[in-house]
Amino acid sequence: MTKAYGEGDTRVVALDAVDIEIPRGRLTAIMGPSGSGKSTLMHCLAGLDSVTRGRVWIAGTEITGLKDKELTKLRRDKIGFVFQAFNLLPTLTAEENITLPTAIAGRKPDADWVEQVVAAVGLQDRLRHRPAELSGGQQQRVACARALAARPEIIFADEPTGNLDSRAGAEVLSFLRRSVDVLGQTVVMVTHDPGAASYAHRVVFLADGRIVDELADPTAEGVLERMKRFDKIRTS
Repeated sequence: MTKAYGEGDTRVVALDAVDIEIPRGRLTAIMGPSGSGKSTLMHCLAGLDSVTRGRVWIAGTEITGLKDKELTKLRRDKIGFVFQAFNLLPTLTAEENITLPTAIAGRKPDADWVEQVVAAVGLQDRLRHRPAELSGGQQQRVACARALAARPEIIFADEPTGNLDSRAGAEVLSFLRRSVDVLGQTVVMVTHDPGAASYAHRVVFLADGRIVDELADPTAEGVLERMKRFDKIRTS
């Protein structure tokens, strides 16, 4: 998969022939320095951006050839998103925010599944609260539950703890890992934080638009050492 912007002398290659497989039922973290292509990779995998060359599949469906209407439906039904900004509707309760995607799709939410998700994020006593009545960590947990409520094939999380303090961030990361281990979800998380990456089953490292390394069962210390090694290579 290649993603380039511009033409001729102004052409910039954001992703340079990247080949990656995201295993089902695992939490995969994508890391790299600023400008390495990690957000571009996530956006292309999720169908939020087109690729210049190459193909992308989600659960057996090639998304790179889909028309806009088909792609919108696939993102609605098969993909969940968690962003750094919580993106909750302020006039809705936590429960209404969680079930909003299924309501927009004209479907009734699976009550038993939503109950499992709510229990997993520990929001049982906050369902009737509006976002302004919740802490940042609670709002992000609502966003995570919303992403899970439609039972997507995969969830993409872009710096999900970027606006949170360390304690709230740890709560959200613990839930994302628990959603994989207990609920069988598949999660891809873009992060710059070695501590956040340590919650993943696997870390994929990008530099200059290419995958340069991987690390299984990471620790924060191991991720930090790997990143220091890349910095030395880039500056030598």
